[in-house]
Amino acid sequence: MATYKEVNGTAVQNYAGTYPGAVDGELWYNSTATTFQFQYGATGGVWSTGGNLNTARGFGAAAGTQTASLAISGSPSPKAITEAYNGSSWTEVNDLTTARAYLAGAGTSTSALAFGGGRPTALANTEIYNGTNWTETGDLNTARNYLGGCGASSTSALAFGGNSPQVALTETWNGSSWTEVADLNTARNQASSAGIQTSALMSGGAVSSASQALTESWNGSSWTEVADLNIARRQNTGGAGVSNTSALNFGGEKDPGITASTESWNGTAWTVAGELPAELDGNFGSGTQTTALSAGGRAPGYSTATNEWNTGVAVGAWSTGGNMNTARGWLGGAGTQTAAIAFGGMTNPPATDSALTELYNGTSWTEVNNLTTARNSLGRAGTQTAALAIAGFERSPADAQVRLVELWNGTNWTEVNDILGVGKSSFGSGGTSTSALMFGGNSETIVSALTESWNGTNWTEVNDLNSTIRFNGGTASDNTNALSFGAGPPGNTGTELWNGTNWTEVANMNTGRLNIAGSGNNTATLAFGGITPTITAATELWNGSSWSNQDSLNSALTELGGSNSSATAALAFGGASPPNVTAATEEWNNPGTITKTLTTS
Repeated sequence: MATYKEVNGTAVQNYAGTYPGAVDGELWYNSTATTFQFQYGATGGVWSTGGNLNTARGFGAAAGTQTASLAISGSPSPKAITEAYNGSSWTEVNDLTTARAYLAGAGTSTSALAFGGGRPTALANTEIYNGTNWTETGDLNTARNYLGGCGASSTSALAFGGNSPQVALTETWNGSSWTEVADLNTARNQASSAGIQTSALMSGGAVSSASQALTESWNGSSWTEVADLNIARRQNTGGAGVSNTSALNFGGEKDPGITASTESWNGTAWTVAGELPAELDGNFGSGTQTTALSAGGRAPGYSTATNEWNTGVAVGAWSTGGNMNTARGWLGGAGTQTAAIAFGGMTNPPATDSALTELYNGTSWTEVNNLTTARNSLGRAGTQTAALAIAGFERSPADAQVRLVELWNGTNWTEVNDILGVGKSSFGSGGTSTSALMFGGNSETIVSALTESWNGTNWTEVNDLNSTIRFNGGTASDNTNALSFGAGPPGNTGTELWNGTNWTEVANMNTGRLNIAGSGNNTATLAFGGITPTITAATELWNGSSWSNQDSLNSALTELGGSNSSATAALAFGGASPPNVTAATEEWNNPGTITKTLTTS
């Protein structure tokens, strides 16, 4: 294969800013920043939605691969349920002979082993699955629950750790009986496990109810402590992998709270990878480091959700753009990644409403003529040359929502017909300057489901949202196609689709949040930032039927602005992490390209 040098030569482009013609691996000199830079495509691990379990549960066992897996038993209340996954859906198969939770599993979807478990009394029971039925076989030497386990089949497995009380015991299975072998270095329970009988990994877990980052590697005869997880976690976190050099750990309970974090093990160190779509503990884990499955769990209620992990996928990525001239949050924005408009908002304490308008050219922002009325938490629609600034909240002198609508013609703002009824703020909106939609939000301290349609001259009331708890979040391509997302309280994940006449509830977001920004339309939308209840950098992508987690913003922000035209080339700007606001701008590309600056180090 020819090298880049052989094909393109050794000349380095001199360019004032980011070089738009760059290809992956190409080096150029940024004469503005006086640095050398290069670009590469963003690839990584991605969780995507799979078919739901038939029964919501967690803290069970799993065996198999991403496309041929078993979810065995679980909680709440000990269950005997077993479900089989075929890569798209789960089917109930024959139950365990003994109902239980907090057990371990090993093997494949047709040759599996389930052992230990129970609560409050720990069990030693072991059962073998032959692809059709479970059969009781030789017990563990020591009854225990919350244990780890792995193995290649029903005839070759490893059991380690657990609670009986807390133990370091390790046992190997030969197809008929268990034999005690070398102990773990640290007794613990509730850990994640991966590997086979002769090459295994145990990560995380609990020691005296405290979450751990400890990782131990098994070589077939002894355990060795290796590099810790980046995030200490317990509660039977999901795990996958085929050896002590290739594993995945996802979800679990940290101190405090639940995590969606995924970490990948390369035999030497753990690397933080893409997050699960939702924070989970007690989730079933199976598969490999590159193709894994997470099913069920608790978040905080018991879940039926299934998610599939794949690595080496082209993913979207956020990269840094030019800062706005004035830091502010609670602002409006419209346009594209390379031709955007930002207007209104609120500056740093002492909080002051802003009328500022700035235009983005793909590199930098320029201040232009102000809004006629300074305000924050306003709606938006349109482009850089033809935009709407809709309603919002005026702190002074009114200290109330306003009905005012202004039209931008590329040079100036002009007042046009107000929205109907009373003033509104923090609502969803989108569309064009002649065909827009606004929906949800606050109306004189009352949360509203009201939807209004703009035809270029007047506002018309149309059918309401199904939910009355919608704050900010929402995109539209015109007044006949829209998506509403984001809600209060932050735990609400509801999403609704507008078809020009009615709103229909569709698949929920992975993480409920309010004060969220978005870009795109009803079939392809990017949603980013917001409150969950903490301020978040989380980004999700809507593909017309479901949401998937994406690369996070570089900073956790709420009340930020966003272009509203595309889910593949979007812009995020401004925003707040109270009490501070920011002037930062980030550019989204999907599939992503990341620009890096070379340093002397």
